[in-house]
Amino acid sequence: MKVLVALSGGVDSSVAATLLKENNYSVSGAIMIFKGVLDEDIENARNVCEVLKIPFYQFDFSNIYQKEIVENFISAYQSGHTPNPCVLCNQLIKFGLFLKRAIEMGFDKIATGHYARVVEIDGKYLLIRGKDKNEQSYFLYRLNQSQLSRIILPLGDLTKEEVRRIAKKMELPTAHRRKSQDVCFLPDTDYIQYLKGLIPEKKGPVFNKYGEKIGEHRGIFQYTYGQRKRLGISSGRPLYVMKIDPKNNAIYVGEKEDVYKKELIAGSINFITNLTLNKPLTVFAKARYFAPLSKAVINNFNGKVRVVFEKPQWALTPGQSVVFYQNDTVLGGGIIEEVIE
Repeated sequence: MKVLVALSGGVDSSVAATLLKENNYSVSGAIMIFKGVLDEDIENARNVCEVLKIPFYQFDFSNIYQKEIVENFISAYQSGHTPNPCVLCNQLIKFGLFLKRAIEMGFDKIATGHYARVVEIDGKYLLIRGKDKNEQSYFLYRLNQSQLSRIILPLGDLTKEEVRRIAKKMELPTAHRRKSQDVCFLPDTDYIQYLKGLIPEKKGPVFNKYGEKIGEHRGIFQYTYGQRKRLGISSGRPLYVMKIDPKNNAIYVGEKEDVYKKELIAGSINFITNLTLNKPLTVFAKARYFAPLSKAVINNFNGKVRVVFEKPQWALTPGQSVVFYQNDTVLGGGIIEEVIE
């Protein structure tokens, strides 16, 4: 079987390629080039392919990445949302454009270094949580059956420590590389500084939870739900952003307990196995990558999904993803559009 591995220049994708070659797949490697990919990343990917003695390719996706990922990132912050570019990039670029290019080149499947698993049962492909404590199924919930049928995730049953050990044993040039950035197209830049160069600062009111004006903000794109720092407001107790009102260019702040909410509406829904949500369904869900799974009830809401958590969740944030699980299986998820007070 011919497999094209999406290399990033990091340790995870390098070990993914190594494991596939050891298992007698016909392996090649390719790196995607777009905003934020460094020359160092390209050279590391190339060196790994030389060590493994496999072909190496470069795909320049700069233009489509700028349009689909970067511009979406900017417009989301302009509208008072906090986007997750990794989710969109996985759907459209890594498992979209990259997969399409691989198939055109005659490859049977692609592979990545994500910590998650794909399992086929009765002709359906399931996305399963990985073994590592920081497993990454949350970022892959937007994939469909066609994409999952063409994907191999060799690291799903490994931990990060095990992957590091394999890389050192194989003397891969990426064995000691640092962890990748949260926003990969801003490797050395604070995202607020980046946005300041693109979005005009439009000042507006800051209200407390009673609707009393207590200060002025510097532009809603500089704030996110749960934020405590850089509020510029003096108070006897710590204050946190509890709501952003883009329509009125206003921000509301409260104490820590005010930031916890239980209910939200999500749109842009994707169910991996084409689940029909015709009655309330109890699931486990999380609305942030690092949040623990929490019991919730989901139900159809005019083509969107209403999510009611059993326990209040910290800083439910429009623009972020809420992902649904049954046991370790990812059912799907959506983009948070509204937080219910």
